Amino acid sequence: MDINLLGTAILFGFSDGCIFFLVSIGLSLCFGVMRIISLDQCAYYSLGAYITYSFTLITGNFWLSLIITVGLIALIALGVEKIIYKNIYAKPITYTMIISFGVLLFVIGVIKYIWGLSPIPVGQPVKGDFILFGTAFPYYRLCIIIATFVVYGLIYCFLNKTIVGKAIRASIEDIEKVEALGINGYKLFTITFVIACVLSALGGAFHGSLIMVEPNMGLHILLYMFITAVLGGLGSLKGTMIAAIIIGETISIGSIVWAPSTIIVPFLTFIVVLLIKPTGLFGSKLLKR
Repeated sequence: MDINLLGTAILFGFSDGCIFFLVSIGLSLCFGVMRIISLDQCAYYSLGAYITYSFTLITGNFWLSLIITVGLIALIALGVEKIIYKNIYAKPITYTMIISFGVLLFVIGVIKYIWGLSPIPVGQPVKGDFILFGTAFPYYRLCIIIATFVVYGLIYCFLNKTIVGKAIRASIEDIEKVEALGINGYKLFTITFVIACVLSALGGAFHGSLIMVEPNMGLHILLYMFITAVLGGLGSLKGTMIAAIIIGETISIGSIVWAPSTIIVPFLTFIVVLLIKPTGLFGSKLLKR
């Protein structure tokens, strides 16, 4: 195997892992705090890509469009949480999974109605490559990695340094004890859901410039999102990041070794880890509603 090709695969896999983290951490937090399987995170991933694309055409500035996208997705997420999820928190987890998948399908329909069925090529906002360890690496992928770790740091500080963040962390362990302290659990649910949707949208916005933006892109990433979140441990920030990098690398390296392994190896890794540790790499041992 060409060492330069392997180096490229490793670097590309790391940046792809960052995309998986942004999309998967939303699902992980939603289950950890709210005890719902929010498959509609893939819908906000798709909307993030399309909205950023549209406003980039209007403003001519990708980064300004990214800020607009964050604001719009936050409003959409707030509406979805108030109208739909607030009424189903007490339902069985399979019920919430079905509802969230229904939301995903509805959003796909809306996307097809507004933007059409054809895939849309999106240019990268940062052009050019640089040489790293003898391998050409795009500046844009470096921006994705930096932005993802900045987001990781912000989430970490929020969860560990703020009162609301500490309440969210505590609710991952036992929401009943948190509510016994006089904290409104439903407000924590709302905050968590909005944050999760915004992060998924960021993942879509960044990923849109690396792939063809098309209506079913959310369905294409669904399995990888689910595997990453469960593999890392639902509710675990660190676990989701590590799992995302593992999945990103196995897919990228596997694509140059044996193409079918891009589907097989992530599932094998997922199964082996869960057989050894059912809660995932860094999952909480306590999962009480």
